Parts: sequence; structure tokens; C-alpha cells
Amino acid sequence: MSIIGLGHTGFWVDDLEKMRDFYARVLGLTVTDEDEERGIVFFSSRPEEEHHEFVLQRGRTAAPGAKLSHQVSWRVDSLESIIDFHHRFRAEGIEVQQEVTHGNAIGIYFFDPEGNRNEVYLRVERDVRQPFRKSIDLDQSPRDILDEAERLLTEGGPAYQPVQ
Repeated sequence: MSIIGLGHTGFWVDDLEKMRDFYARVLGLTVTDEDEERGIVFFSSRPEEEHHEFVLQRGRTAAPGAKLSHQVSWRVDSLESIIDFHHRFRAEGIEVQQEVTHGNAIGIYFFDPEGNRNEVYLRVERDVRQPFRKSIDLDQSPRDILDEAERLLTEGGPAYQPVQ
């Protein structure tokens, strides 16, 4: 018996409507079900295959700013999608923590409206010992981003750059 993947995860939230808008409109997830009376919304990035991968439910009891989860990471299909999210987050005024290469991925760490950390990332087909994280400039062409990611992977210096 072995685990083959993550089925779904979710957050308790204060402002369900604001959070629903963020995950549907900004991240582009599909609302697959919701129950207003119970205050719960189900989302999927691929509703034809998976009813839901993410859930929001009203009823958060933690104090504002409390850390409840490490992060939720959303895999994307292309470097162009990462660049599109880079532009979308800037246009929406979304707090971006860091734009990075992990050697085996290129991603953006960001916060939703209630301060939960998320990541959108593109898997890069190479095996790189973790943790490896270096900031990367996403205001470049896709080719230049890939070249910079390769340069950062092969140059010396600390492999992990903490967020300042």
C-alpha cells in the first residue's frame, strides 16, 4: 500500500466571498460545488478529472496572522503560465513573497487575501537536492528565465536564499 498523490486540501476562512473570488477569479480554479448555508466552496483545477482539490469553509478560529499551513502549491503547465501569473499578481496588487528557481522548478510564492501562503510552479525535469531556492527575475523572456535558472543552479554560493 502506498500514497500516490494528494487528494485535496482546504482552509478555514473568515471572508468566504473574498476568498472564493480570489481562488476562482485570480487563480482560475473552477467552483465545482458550494453550499451557502454551510459556508463551504469546492474548487478544482481539472474538474473533468477531479471533483475538488481545494476547499474553503467559513469558520476560521485562529487569530489574524496565525500560521496554519506551510503552503499550498499549484502546478502549472508552462513557463508562460508562470509569467502570466507574475503579471496578474502585480496587476491585482497581490503580495508576492518570492519568485524563485528550485533547480527542479520555477515558481512564485504569494499570499491569498487572508495571509495563507501559496505557490504556483512549473516542474523542470531535473533532479536537484533540496532545499535549493534562489530568487529569479521573471521580467525576462522565457528563454532568458530558463538561462538564468540554469546559471543560478551551476554557480557557487549558498543554495538556499531565505526571504528577506
